[in-house]
Amino acid sequence: MVTATTTETREPATGGRETVDVLLVCTPGGHLMQLASLKSAWAGYSTAWVSEDTSDVRSILRGERVYYSSGRAARSIPNFFRNLRLARRLVRELEPKLMVSTGAAICVPFAWVARLSGVRVFYVESVTRIEEPSLTCRLVRPVADKVYVQWPELAARVPGSIYVGSVFSR
Repeated sequence: MVTATTTETREPATGGRETVDVLLVCTPGGHLMQLASLKSAWAGYSTAWVSEDTSDVRSILRGERVYYSSGRAARSIPNFFRNLRLARRLVRELEPKLMVSTGAAICVPFAWVARLSGVRVFYVESVTRIEEPSLTCRLVRPVADKVYVQWPELAARVPGSIYVGSVFSR
């Protein structure tokens, strides 16, 4: 069983497993701020977060169920494979119905594992991407059920994407 690090105590669900409705995956910093700003979208649903063990993650996600990744995968093949193993374990154990991510690289193994496991994948491209999609967006788009962009200019460049404005204007 995978153990979450959290500041609150949770009792396991029946059968010793605690599943979630929504798995939220992002890196610290701006990606975390953007995903956290969408909190009202999953209000009333059970959640678990995956991110790195940093001070902003611990502060912003205090009281949430958080699983820590093996660090940035963008420039590290070993960390990519560690995060891939973590994704396989968490998706199998938590059985999420939906995965939501704002990036960055950590979401790539999670999105592919989730999709191959029948989990719906929603990706929100970073607000900093105005004209060109990120590498993460290009790698996740083939398995995403929905890709949201935060600029109309980018919607024209990302086939099948949905523009509804910025996460910060909500």
